[in-house]
Amino acid sequence: MSKSKDAGVVDAVELYLNRQNRPYSAVDIFNNLKDFGKTAVVKACESLVENSRITEKVYGKQKVYVADQSKFSDVDENEIKQMDARIVELSEKVSTKLERVKALESEVKGFNNALSTKDAKAQVAKLSEECKKCSEKLQKLSEGQVLISTEDKEKVYKCREKYVKEWRKRKRISNEIVNAILEGYPKSKKELLDTIGIETDEDIGVVVPNV
Repeated sequence: MSKSKDAGVVDAVELYLNRQNRPYSAVDIFNNLKDFGKTAVVKACESLVENSRITEKVYGKQKVYVADQSKFSDVDENEIKQMDARIVELSEKVSTKLERVKALESEVKGFNNALSTKDAKAQVAKLSEECKKCSEKLQKLSEGQVLISTEDKEKVYKCREKYVKEWRKRKRISNEIVNAILEGYPKSKKELLDTIGIETDEDIGVVVPNV
């Protein structure tokens, strides 16, 4: 590193400590300045101490550096008390503002999760149309109007007849299989069905409808 660069580090560290006027380790200074290398900052601190431009405090293995307090004028006690009171006042204001910000963020989140005006209008239009159709259908039913054509009605009956026949057929086949097993089974039909895990129509109160 050049001498001009070294001098820049020294001046920057001294200026930073004078402005902050609080103790920092060399690592803290390095992290806060971010403009110079760690080694350069450490050397700058040592150089400033040697030239009595800053003060070094040693706590065990930890070294901290602080601005030379002789460069600062004494602060009046009343002024300190006023500053402390001002800090408390400002802290309360900050707390109030943070609570307000939190409330507003929650409100904004609610708005963001809600439907947009455009989507809401589209949904209202869709539901209104469905409501209209349902009202018309209800009106027709109230007047005894037939809402299904003869052809569609016939299709429904034929489908029902087909499925009922299939139901009866499968029920008959199942009974034949169970009865065949029972011929060589030492226990009752109920015990056999329980063992196999078969639930019959009769168990749940279902009756096969007439075709």
